[in-house]
Amino acid sequence: CYKILRRVIIKIIIAYPQQALWMFLSVYKSPYTVRVKKCEDVLRSSEIQQEGALCQVISDFRDLFDKLIELGNKANPEKGAAISIKSFLGSLYRLVSSPSFSKVVIPLQKFRTISLPRSTSSYHNPFPEDMVYISGMKEEVVVLASLQKPKKLTFIGTDGKQYPMMCKPNDDLRLDSRMMEFNSIVNMYLQRDAEARDRGLYIRTYSAVPLSDTSGLIEWVPNLVGLRVVITSIYKQTGIAMPARKYKEICCSRNDPLTKKREVFLMKLLPCHPPVLREWYLRQFSHPTSWYLARTSLVRTLSVMSIVGFMLGLGDRHGENILLDSTCGDIVHVDFNCLFNKGERFDWPERVPFRLTHNLVNAMGPTGVEGLYRHSCEITTRVMRQQIDQLMSVVRPFCYDPLVSWNTDKNARDENAEMTNEKALEDIQNIESRLQGIVRTRNRAQSIPLSVEGQVRTLIAEATNIDNLCQMYIGWGPYL
Repeated sequence: CYKILRRVIIKIIIAYPQQALWMFLSVYKSPYTVRVKKCEDVLRSSEIQQEGALCQVISDFRDLFDKLIELGNKANPEKGAAISIKSFLGSLYRLVSSPSFSKVVIPLQKFRTISLPRSTSSYHNPFPEDMVYISGMKEEVVVLASLQKPKKLTFIGTDGKQYPMMCKPNDDLRLDSRMMEFNSIVNMYLQRDAEARDRGLYIRTYSAVPLSDTSGLIEWVPNLVGLRVVITSIYKQTGIAMPARKYKEICCSRNDPLTKKREVFLMKLLPCHPPVLREWYLRQFSHPTSWYLARTSLVRTLSVMSIVGFMLGLGDRHGENILLDSTCGDIVHVDFNCLFNKGERFDWPERVPFRLTHNLVNAMGPTGVEGLYRHSCEITTRVMRQQIDQLMSVVRPFCYDPLVSWNTDKNARDENAEMTNEKALEDIQNIESRLQGIVRTRNRAQSIPLSVEGQVRTLIAEATNIDNLCQMYIGWGPYL
């Protein structure tokens, strides 16, 4: 089996080195010694060694990976500071600016997404023809103001344009990368479905490139602003923002009775947090046509991601992990480390299948969840259920990959760490059940398969249920 897989990987690297190496070398940087040895075996194969130009490309790719990992992990100056890459890590700047540096494609999502053939022609290029390669980088690097202090760097492409990326340390981006693959496949099936295509249903994707188990590159998407930032800024402008100390005074503890949690939520939190997201759309998109299109984009992207997130058990959808595009109104989700219903195992368990708080419902217009949102959810559910075999083929490899923190022993870096985990198998089975129409939530331990309409109706009811929202962790922002 390994010999067959080895031959396949070698052929892929030779045929599509620009895309394959961005994926392959992250495995090469794995702490699992077995994987490193297998990767070395592939790179030292006679088929690859005979390709002289390819060997140089691989060498430059490896150097680039090493320098980017070093950049991410290097001791940081103050948050928000702009630093010179020449003085901070001159070797990276010299590497990508060197005339002898190989053609290395900029790892944007559009250059890494495969397109399937649309005809019986013998020739088909699954990737775009107009690839853009790294020809240098901007000298200025910005240290972003967040806990891990990621760095924003800017590659200069062979087309003369600038391509910003975020180099993120101390974070495992392999799940984000796998999630983007899954979302791209969902987008492909939505595009093939006539009803979904007519309504313009899609997921906003971006490139997430693991460099190792603890660092990676993320495509910088401009014009995004956090949902919490948007809502709280309007509260401050209108003078109704609640002081932080007030939250501490009124919030319930995890073990308080449901009646108390419901009373605090309905009588104290909601009255102080009226729905204002619609105001942001009115201010941001002042022309009637642009406002209508932006609101429609909000509903479409929110509905698709609601269903996809439920199917995969995506949690931790607080206000910082849901972003709004200020140019078109799209919803963009980030941070996919909380998959497979992991949120239900938090100290303060999550109780809703996806985020559908009163601000989002109000921003959809007078009909709320009825109309476009519900119908878009039903279309997305139908498409995913029709493609269950194809989607599960993407999800099942999770069972055989320790990237989902099922392995808690950090010293288990041998073959035993690669064994299939029973918890992983259970989570895969849960996803398959949801794709078959079964709804499992904390309030519904088991159910028979529902129709598409029945499944969507149940999920919307669970997501907007006051008893569920009032029991959510206050940091999640169920009142926003």
